[in-house]
Amino acid sequence: MRDMAGAAERSKLQILVEELRFEYPGASAEALSGIDLEFQQGMLYALLGRNGSGKSTLARCMNGVLAPGSGRVMACGLDTSCEAGRRAVPATVSMVFQNPDTQMVASTVEEEVAFGPENLGLEPDVIRRRVDDALGLVGISDLARRQPLRLSQGQKQLVAIAGALAMEPTFLLSDESTSMLDYSARTRVLELFEKLRGMGIGVVHVTHFLEEAALADEVIVLDAGTVIARGTPAGILTDPSRVRSMGLDPLAVTVVAYELGKLGHSVPEILDVKELLAWLYA
Repeated sequence: MRDMAGAAERSKLQILVEELRFEYPGASAEALSGIDLEFQQGMLYALLGRNGSGKSTLARCMNGVLAPGSGRVMACGLDTSCEAGRRAVPATVSMVFQNPDTQMVASTVEEEVAFGPENLGLEPDVIRRRVDDALGLVGISDLARRQPLRLSQGQKQLVAIAGALAMEPTFLLSDESTSMLDYSARTRVLELFEKLRGMGIGVVHVTHFLEEAALADEVIVLDAGTVIARGTPAGILTDPSRVRSMGLDPLAVTVVAYELGKLGHSVPEILDVKELLAWLYA
């Protein structure tokens, strides 16, 4: 009985994807074909893949936006195969999307961030605390009374993330939330993801930027609805020819390191320009 109780408790801290299949109506092929994955609390994951690979569909299945065609998704102990499970999932597996404008529904930032907790039926003082905590965590307390639609794109995305965090989730899913941002705003969002990881929140980041994937604990690459690679960033991203074979553009720094290796230099696995420069001048 103790083992069963322990297993049930652990299931609340992870997302399990088992033989997941999904097909959009009228599509000629499955969007997801037998996906088996496990995501742990307090880890940062990067989901990579060319357009149409199924990475956004997978994220939506993990959040309960989409119901599995077959197989199962257990999100923090909730089965998304049933309607009740899908309704409950967003309280523990929150999600932010590519375009924050599609998520704005309120007239002020603090009202926007309060939207999710209010839908949970929480007491006003609890909602107030959650809103203040989320705004402070994201670093936008000074924007509380501003109108969301008058903010910059980067600020809007931070508001969307604050709204997701006000749900006090176990996991945050990011569906290309940095793709419409400039470098400065992207950097701020990525720093926030690392902060959340340190707080024990699991982050699953769908992205097409390999430099963002390099920051993750684990990289998962999808193609045509299947997992074709998974491992550490160094294990997946440092071989330019392998990266190209997966339909992705390799990092420039890995191409340089690879060419230096061909010239006979013993180059370590490098994913960052600063690491390359440190090695060159060591």
